[in-house]
Parts: sequence; structure tokens; C-alpha cells
Amino acid sequence: MAKQARQWRAGSAGIAALCLTLSACGGAKVGDSSAGADSGSGKCGNFNLAVNPWVGYEADAAVVGYVAEHELGCKVVKKDLKAEIGWQGFETGQVDAILENWGHEDLEKKYITQQKTAVSLGQTGNKGIIGWYIPPWLAKKYPDITNWKNLNKYASKFKTSESGGKGQLLDGDPSYQTNDEALAKNLKLDFKVVYAGSETALIQAFRDAEQNKKWVIGYFYEPQWFFSEVPLVHVELPKHTPGCDAEPAKVACDYPVFDLDKIVSTRFAKSGSPAYDLVKNFRWTNDDQNTVAKYIALDKMSPEAAAKKWVEANPDKVKAWIG
Repeated sequence: MAKQARQWRAGSAGIAALCLTLSACGGAKVGDSSAGADSGSGKCGNFNLAVNPWVGYEADAAVVGYVAEHELGCKVVKKDLKAEIGWQGFETGQVDAILENWGHEDLEKKYITQQKTAVSLGQTGNKGIIGWYIPPWLAKKYPDITNWKNLNKYASKFKTSESGGKGQLLDGDPSYQTNDEALAKNLKLDFKVVYAGSETALIQAFRDAEQNKKWVIGYFYEPQWFFSEVPLVHVELPKHTPGCDAEPAKVACDYPVFDLDKIVSTRFAKSGSPAYDLVKNFRWTNDDQNTVAKYIALDKMSPEAAAKKWVEANPDKVKAWIG
């Protein structure tokens, strides 16, 4: 999801490049001294795990990291990184694995096909859905609003001080994968994209909108634990068809359903680390991820405690991952 729970802030491409050199933009340094898995030894050593800025990914990393540490004896080093910065870390060996890739064809082409510094390790089992959502009260009171063709009729209701006289279309972290500015323009919708800044802020905006009957429409996604608290309603955009989003500036269709996958560095794939097999075998469902994410985000458990609780309740799944 990243280009798409904590307060994370995105920078420009130039800042991102600087962040790679100097720091991980709010997390561990990408260029720090911690090496990757011990090459060819079969021992785990350090396992450098990128953590992207949404709680679903944090749930992935919590569980995989817990199993790697407690079952395989790895020293897990988690690094809070935006998506592209994590991919840049593959070449240096400072990032071993990204556990949830949301269809970044540009990054796959650059790092897998061209540079050959990364490889895909297959699907996570999670289905990723991105779209525009509104609070339930709004869909119930104005049922035609769930069709994009009717949005301009209500645009003035969504105006805010930040939307410049247009309706506000609320997005999350600016690093998330989004076509929303192009969609608003190409569908001739009287809306302006405004960034909440983080997943946490986006969730709070939807929660407040439902509780206080406010007009909010925004970018959201599944898997996501928040649907169990507020069952947001998906707004229908023009149906996605193969190739309809090939040119980002001309996108006028909904997002595809993403089969989320795992990406690891080429050197990690050749290392002989047992953590490689763990990542390769790691597979769970949207419900699994939402359960752990809810422990972290709503129940305020630490990622370690959340992972421990889930692992102890799902020994057969964990056994399949470690063989």
C-alpha cells in the first residue's frame, strides 16, 4: 500500500533519498552497521525487517519477528521505513525482507528485473483492497452517494478549510499508493485531495464522522481492523479493468484487488538463513492480520504481546511456516 499505527510523515523524493543516506525517516538507520543474515551458514544471525507505516503491516512484522526470534533464534532488527526506502535497502544488505508489497510495479521493475537486488517470495494470503469510503450514517441517509456519478451533487457538503472551495477527499499518509488526485481530475469531480498524514489520523476522522454525523469521504483499505468498529461503506468508482491504470496521470478507474506478496533481497535469498524459509512460508488471512492489528491498535497491546497471543492460539499455522 505504501507509495501508502503511528504518526508517520512523508517527504519528497529528494528527502526520501536523503533519508536513505542519513536515517530511516523515523526509524532505524538504513545504512547502520547491522549486517544481514549470516551468508551460507544456515544460522539466522541478524534478520533486518522493514516495517511500513500502517498497523496491518506492523501485525505482519510482529508475528514474523516473534517467530523468528523465539523459534529460530534470530536477532530481529525492525526498521520503520516508507516502502521505496525499504526497497533501496536491499542492495546494501540493510533490509532483508518486506512482508507486504502492494503491487508496486515500478519498484518491481527497478529492483527485481533491472537491478536484480530483490526477489518475490510469493503471496502472503492477504487480499488488498483500496478505495473511497464514507461513514455508514451517510450511506444510509443518502444511498445514491455510493455511486461516484452522484458525488458532485454533494461536493459542497464535504468542503473544509483545507480543500479550497471544493469537496475534501481525505487521504492518509502521502507515501501510500494512491491514484486519488488523478481520479478526481479525470472523473471531473469537484474534490481536492487533502492528506490526514497518517493511518491513525485517517481512522480518527472516520470515527468522528460516524459518531458526530460529519461529512467525510476518504481513501481507505482492507485488510483493516477498523471495519469491525465502523463498517465503512465503499463508494463505487468505474470498474477496474486490466491496463486502465497503466498511465498514472490518466487513471479513471477503481483500484484493483491486490494479491499482497513478500519481497526479499537477493543476498538474503542466498544466505541460507532459516528466516528466509520463514518468510517464504509465511501465509495468513485478512482475518488473521486484522486480529493482531486490533490487539495493537485498539487493545493497546505491544506488538510483542500481540504476536505472542496470536502465535500461541495458532500453533498449526506457525508450524507450517517453520517446517
